Amino acid sequence: MRKIKQIQSNILLTRYGVAYMLLVLSVLFSMVTRIIIMLLWLPQLDYNIITIVAAFGIGLFYDVVAGLFFVAPLMVYLWLCPSKLMAQHWHKYILYAYCVTSLVILVFNMSGEILFWQEYQNRYDFIAVDYLIYTFEVVNNIIESYPVVWILAGVFLLASLLFILVVKYVLTPVKDIRLLKRTGITICFAVLTVFNYVVVTNQFKSFTHNNYTNELAGNGLYEFGTAYFNNEINFYAKYATVSDSTAFTTIHNLLYDSSSIALTTNPLYSLQRNITPDSAALPYNVVLISVESLSASFMQYFGSTANMTPVLDSLIPHSILYSNLYATGTRTVRGLEALSLAIAPTPGQSIVRRPNNNDMYTIGNVLQQRGYDCRYIYGGNSFFDNMGPYFSSNGYQVVDQRDFGTDEVTFTTAWGACDEDILNKALKTCDESYGNKKLFFNHVMTVSNHRPFTYPKGKISSYNPDDHSREGAVAYTDWAIGNFLKQASTKPWYAHTIFLIVADHCANAAGKTALPLKGYHIPALMYCPQLIQPKIETRLTSQIDLLPTLLGIMNVPYQSKFMGYNMATLPIGKERAMISTYQKLGYVKNNTLAILTPKQGIQQYKVDYATGNTTPLAITDSSFVHEAISWYQVASYCFKHGLYKK
Repeated sequence: MRKIKQIQSNILLTRYGVAYMLLVLSVLFSMVTRIIIMLLWLPQLDYNIITIVAAFGIGLFYDVVAGLFFVAPLMVYLWLCPSKLMAQHWHKYILYAYCVTSLVILVFNMSGEILFWQEYQNRYDFIAVDYLIYTFEVVNNIIESYPVVWILAGVFLLASLLFILVVKYVLTPVKDIRLLKRTGITICFAVLTVFNYVVVTNQFKSFTHNNYTNELAGNGLYEFGTAYFNNEINFYAKYATVSDSTAFTTIHNLLYDSSSIALTTNPLYSLQRNITPDSAALPYNVVLISVESLSASFMQYFGSTANMTPVLDSLIPHSILYSNLYATGTRTVRGLEALSLAIAPTPGQSIVRRPNNNDMYTIGNVLQQRGYDCRYIYGGNSFFDNMGPYFSSNGYQVVDQRDFGTDEVTFTTAWGACDEDILNKALKTCDESYGNKKLFFNHVMTVSNHRPFTYPKGKISSYNPDDHSREGAVAYTDWAIGNFLKQASTKPWYAHTIFLIVADHCANAAGKTALPLKGYHIPALMYCPQLIQPKIETRLTSQIDLLPTLLGIMNVPYQSKFMGYNMATLPIGKERAMISTYQKLGYVKNNTLAILTPKQGIQQYKVDYATGNTTPLAITDSSFVHEAISWYQVASYCFKHGLYKK
């Protein structure tokens, strides 16, 4: 121990002392963050001495790796800085400034990680990356959600106190190092850092079946970097695969239905097929309302006692309710992908956020070719999440906050106009299309059920807007939908319009398991009393099945590339659902869940739909695993090779 202290003292006396000090502080901050998270979520963890020790041991490894990346810029500067400059008295102020900035980042990151965990129950991911990219919406959200002034004051106070404690190590070095020796040290540091970049992945932390424990072992800064640099993950390089011919043959057999589908004569590597209904197309309008963060558990039908969704619950006897429906992901952009492309999710970021995502095979392009006015209606800035560029280049006219008149906005949230204003705007666009004797397909995205949960007063009596509660925001969105349908019922186009109301994703997809089924369970209602026979569809349904089912109800003939099923004609036994994070790809069929993970990992579980609990299973059915792989492999192949273009 004495020898170790002597080595540390010698390092601190050199020019590299400040870098070593910041590396140690980075590791310590990460460990303290881990301890706080553990204490906050102790009941949810796989709590035994072995797993906790393992989590902290693996966590220490990630902390050191992240710390090396953190001090890399300083190491380069200390290598190149001439000895004469380093010896100048004023030079220490440069190091002071760097040190203070680093301490502020470490303290701010610690508070940010804890707040992020409390909100999402995991380390940083794509959401955190978006917080930096879409600053206007996110900053407003944070300002309205948290006591920002006090948090920042605390951050700067703690950083200042720490600087006072460590300032003695930020001095002119007593023992300088010649350039040649510095170069050798820097090369060793660079080799180690590059090795970590190439070899280390965030999968090393997945050592138990308890996802909370695995996340505890992670490091927030490392996870942030992973999410930032993995916009798209190469399926073929990271996941278990089958031959492309096997994958496409499998999916062709699963999508083929001789009663209504005939595969075209296109080559094997294609999804294109003819959809030929047995009767004429029906001239129906469609209003698709994708509701922000609407978990199935919020509705009374699914067991809620909070009376948040009286309108939606009242629609059930007059609608087709998809009661066993699962979202494909945990983000709005993933839901928008499923509801426009009907494609299985691909690893990494949603296609909505990817390059080369124009002229895709969307329902907007399908209906636009049939003369429909197709719009995407959003109350905020559609630049957020790349929604505007995506929809405008894929068959939709985008209507966002720039198209709202001052008299059309009665209340704004951090994300744009409130849901009442958005839906009132949708009414006007429906009227406009009808006045021009055009059929319409309007996709409306709500925003009010999103932190900071702000909504106007005087609309609902059960909840106080000043409380900024999610329950109140859900109830307000429910009221806004009811108000919209009430106004729509007076319109001449109402009797020939299908209203599809569906969540984009759940409010919270965290759980002990990597892909907790309950965290993806969402409601969908297809409402049109004059046209649709009500029923409860209890069969397993994926979010990507809704649009093919809708087109089937409308008897639309088209050449399809969709990967979704028409649930109305699907033979019993083919039902399945896909659920995913940006890395983990889940496939649910019957009572079995397969999860594909990077490094060719495959896990299999027995699932209980009622509780959402999963039990690990040995992998004995290779056909089921091949089926799971095939859905994701074909989706990745089609996007990569441009086969999902219109």
